[in-house]
Amino acid sequence: MRLSSLPPFAALARLALARFALAVFAQAPFALGQPAAAVPLTPEEIVQARILPGWRLTDGNQMAALELTLADHWKTYWRAPGDAGIPPSFDWAGSENLARVRFHWPRPELFRLNGETSVGYLNRLVLPIEFVPQQSGAPVAVKAKVRIGVCNDICVPVELNLAADLTGPGATDPAIEAALAAAPEPAAAAGVTGFRCALRPISDGLHLVARIAMPALGSGETALFETGDPAIWVGATKTLRQGGDLVAEADLVPDGAAPFVLDRSRIRITVLASGRAVELDGCPAQDG
Repeated sequence: MRLSSLPPFAALARLALARFALAVFAQAPFALGQPAAAVPLTPEEIVQARILPGWRLTDGNQMAALELTLADHWKTYWRAPGDAGIPPSFDWAGSENLARVRFHWPRPELFRLNGETSVGYLNRLVLPIEFVPQQSGAPVAVKAKVRIGVCNDICVPVELNLAADLTGPGATDPAIEAALAAAPEPAAAAGVTGFRCALRPISDGLHLVARIAMPALGSGETALFETGDPAIWVGATKTLRQGGDLVAEADLVPDGAAPFVLDRSRIRITVLASGRAVELDGCPAQDG
């Protein structure tokens, strides 16, 4: 069984892999291969990982979490890492009694450096993961190969091999509950009264403009686009206010670098500002 939940490393990760080989194993010694003086910390000092077992939900699913503890000033990335980040990927091959997983990503932070924006988490990430069993009520044995990027002055690709037996009712975990509470707000709860999108072809893809009718979240409002297709590169997003609307635009460039048909139903927009986040799914066509 192979359950891959996120796309493989992007070009930045492939470049980093050519320079660094870092394998991290939960509950076991770390191994590192690197050029001299490339990384000033040992792998144990950069990142430690474990699965928090969590508790069984009333529907029989298991609410658990991946916990990453990073060295000071080190960060890892959100599901859509931005201009310069490394996207995470998850492989659940070898797990037992596992039908699928659902991620409940907490609100990320924006990091701006040298004109580029990345999206992620500084020092620590608790990522709630809902495990859906094939047979409800039976134990779930999780095996995960998780590939992430961790960055400070340099970026290092990390492979984590984790395992956990999720048996019994478990117990609620304050760390998981806090991460769930930090999830982006749904559109209606944030006062979104409507949104629409306009598309126009460009030489190597499409230009997307989203207009969202919503109250201001606070200073530094930034919209992030996800297309649901890892083969489509999303360029830097420009976000501004026009009256009561938030307007965001970005270029979308597929592998073939040509205009293409975009599935609007798979677009996800996340708006970040002042410690808040709002999530919108789909992007209906602009009238007229």
